Amino acid sequence: MAAPRTILHADMDAFYAAVEQRDDPSLKGKPVIVGGLGKRGVVSTASYEARKFGVHSALPTAIARSRCPDGIYLPVRMSVYAGVSAQIREAFEEFTPLIEPLSLDEAFLDVTGSELLFGSGEETARLLQAKVLERTRLTISIGVAASKFVAKVASDLDKPNGIVVVPPGTEVEFLAPLPVSRLWGAGKVTQGRLAALGLRTIQDVQQLSRKTLVAQFGEAFGTHFFEIANGRDLRSVVPDRGAKSISHEVTFETDLIDTDHCHAILLQLAEGVGRRLRRAELLGGTVKLKLRFPPFKTLSRQIKLATPTDDDRVIHQSAVTLFDAARSGEPVRLLGVGVANLVREHEAGQPGLFDADRGKAKRALRAMDDIRDRFGDGSIGHGGSRAE
Repeated sequence: MAAPRTILHADMDAFYAAVEQRDDPSLKGKPVIVGGLGKRGVVSTASYEARKFGVHSALPTAIARSRCPDGIYLPVRMSVYAGVSAQIREAFEEFTPLIEPLSLDEAFLDVTGSELLFGSGEETARLLQAKVLERTRLTISIGVAASKFVAKVASDLDKPNGIVVVPPGTEVEFLAPLPVSRLWGAGKVTQGRLAALGLRTIQDVQQLSRKTLVAQFGEAFGTHFFEIANGRDLRSVVPDRGAKSISHEVTFETDLIDTDHCHAILLQLAEGVGRRLRRAELLGGTVKLKLRFPPFKTLSRQIKLATPTDDDRVIHQSAVTLFDAARSGEPVRLLGVGVANLVREHEAGQPGLFDADRGKAKRALRAMDDIRDRFGDGSIGHGGSRAE
């Protein structure tokens, strides 16, 4: 029988708000809310001080202002967060190549077999916390377990800056008292169905047979809930191999309706992608758009560029073109922008009449990156619309 794996789920604490508090020490200890600031805006991240007032991610900003009128409301600086995310990734890579990023601020790491290098799973987690703090001056919470599901649940139970370890063989006891909302895949509709059956804790689900759950939820979901409620999750950590594409996406718990707001979010995402391209000295030959409409309808569209680029404006304009063609007025739950068919900048070979202009544009983009690094995204822009 194979030895238990050691899986870490590492999740930054109130990431966007924490970056703002780090970059502006006057915000320390104050309720900071990052997100859309206009009438249709939604909260992306709330600091722990703001959460005491009932402010949380995906809450409409108007409601957040009524709950926390003295809060400090700041716009999303996606390219800054992407830069910090790259630093976090570098810290992760000092411990294992088996890294599965889930978003800018969280990832699974498989550190199985590294005991001689870093010690136990808990010791490895403490070293990782220290490394992330050293590189970013930000805190991270980590769950340690033998499976991805249990590690992810554990990482959320002692925030901020916590470590929760679930030793192999104790998964059932660990999960038992938790609400069914912690079950991976149990959205609000499924939670309602579970509640209607009198199932409110994971222990309630554990007491049912696989056959009973299959009868209620079908073969796939019934088996899934039976396995994870009992702490069984055999999914491997699947590392991204990089260099194939670069993308950013954001999910909205409150669906977006306004087209201009969607275009502005696409600009933020494009800026993040462009900045990562320039840092890696890469160009993208294809722009990709990902769209999700409620409940789970997902579309992917792409357009091939005449010339590979790292220009935010080109990426944004292409994404807007794809978005306008793909959407027919539906509410938007997820937006993603990416580039594929990557080539090294020095290998692109783009001689032509407009080389001097391209060089000027490149220098301007890098100068904008430097200014944003120092003063934030709000300090300079392309002149296009930004998220409310």
